[in-house]
Amino acid sequence: MIFSDRNLSQKLERTEARANASFVEARAEISPEVSAEWIEVAGAYAMFDGAESPLTQTFGLGVFDEITDKNLDELEAFFKKHDAPVFHEVSPLADVSLMALLNERGYQPCQLTSIMFQEIDSDNKLNMPINPLIKTRIAEAGEEEIWAQTSANGWSTEMEGLAEFMFNFGRISAQTKGGFPFLAELDGVPVSAGMLFIYDDAAILAGASTIPEGRRQGAQSALLDARLRFAAENGCKIAMMGASPGSQSQRNAEKNGFRIAYTRTKWQLKV
Repeated sequence: MIFSDRNLSQKLERTEARANASFVEARAEISPEVSAEWIEVAGAYAMFDGAESPLTQTFGLGVFDEITDKNLDELEAFFKKHDAPVFHEVSPLADVSLMALLNERGYQPCQLTSIMFQEIDSDNKLNMPINPLIKTRIAEAGEEEIWAQTSANGWSTEMEGLAEFMFNFGRISAQTKGGFPFLAELDGVPVSAGMLFIYDDAAILAGASTIPEGRRQGAQSALLDARLRFAAENGCKIAMMGASPGSQSQRNAEKNGFRIAYTRTKWQLKV
């Protein structure tokens, strides 16, 4: 049995960091005008993917090495070079000295995320039935915009202007090394999209959404099942995902075998 400890946190944080670093590398190649880049400081990955991107922050801060003022100076200089806000998303398994250091430097907590995981193998079965009319597959080369548009349409009802952002974000995701863009189709028409990233023996599930007219037909369950099976078939032993605490996404994940490893805190430097 895998327990929620520092070793697990290191694995999960590194998996997410590597997935995001690959995304940033894809952004740099496809959209060089953004000046996307990432660096590693004391085991933490710092990403710049544009000032408004949710990836512009650090991952794994304090989980691998004890963080010093000098480390934070270097990280803050990286973000300030890009005129970007400074965010660190921190595991509670990080060295306890980090919390005092962040407070001393004027950081404030601004967001919480439940980091969830489950052990997987080829016998994984969801607790929910799968609609046999929903077919899942990995988007083929040349279908990046189809995947991105499906994903964006799924987010269109969440917030004004979000669909356009998610379409541009999705175009990069679908072309990221280590990523597998999954589609769920009903009668041959894409109704849901979700990403899977694989690094070593760990997989991270992200970016799942369903178009309004395709909801309540089991597309999300089909996508979750397909991605977990694919990950297991490709040697993964553990799968992870993140969600807002207490959200429907968290409840759905828990219904299907995910456990909360820990709740991560996002810190912002107040100027």
